[in-house]
Amino acid sequence: MKIRQNARHFASRKALETPVVRSVAKSGLVRLHTTIFTRKADPDHAEEREAHLDAFFDATIDAYLRALQDGYSEAEAREITHVQANFDFYNHGWTEMMEFPTDELEDHYDRYRDFFERWEITIDDPLGQFEPPAGIPEAPSTPEKLDDPEHPHAEGGFADDVYVETEDGDLVVGGREDPADADVSQAVGVDGDADDLADR
Repeated sequence: MKIRQNARHFASRKALETPVVRSVAKSGLVRLHTTIFTRKADPDHAEEREAHLDAFFDATIDAYLRALQDGYSEAEAREITHVQANFDFYNHGWTEMMEFPTDELEDHYDRYRDFFERWEITIDDPLGQFEPPAGIPEAPSTPEKLDDPEHPHAEGGFADDVYVETEDGDLVVGGREDPADADVSQAVGVDGDADDLADR
């Protein structure tokens, strides 16, 4: 799929890996992603999905950190979490929130099959072992949307690799290497302003 990558992403990664600021960064990232995706949701259903999304994104941040520990790049680890989210959106019939078309679900699963199988993640169970013991709050589904899915925020044709749009607007495969000088103070949640972080 196509994601963006800039200095804020690397700062946020470093913050998540730094004990002193980890919880602040995690809370900021959860809040940011819930805000982004509820804005993409059907306005009639956005509010009722918030608690579910908060808990879901909190769990995917744990998956992100695990993927980094397993040797995936920052872009790949972040893409893994977005693929998980799109599985969840699909399962609930929230097609208007999806970032890639429904016919690319299997392709995205296959690219990260090793990671997904290791952690018992499937399309039907997008959190696998990362689901908290108490589960996550449910939210009403809209399964009727799967009959004729509309996904205005989806971009197809990027299922064979991770495509990264840089700060200069260039599209590169695989993303950038982590800079040595990532500044934790610029991380989401730590600086108190997440508005300019890319939405993927």
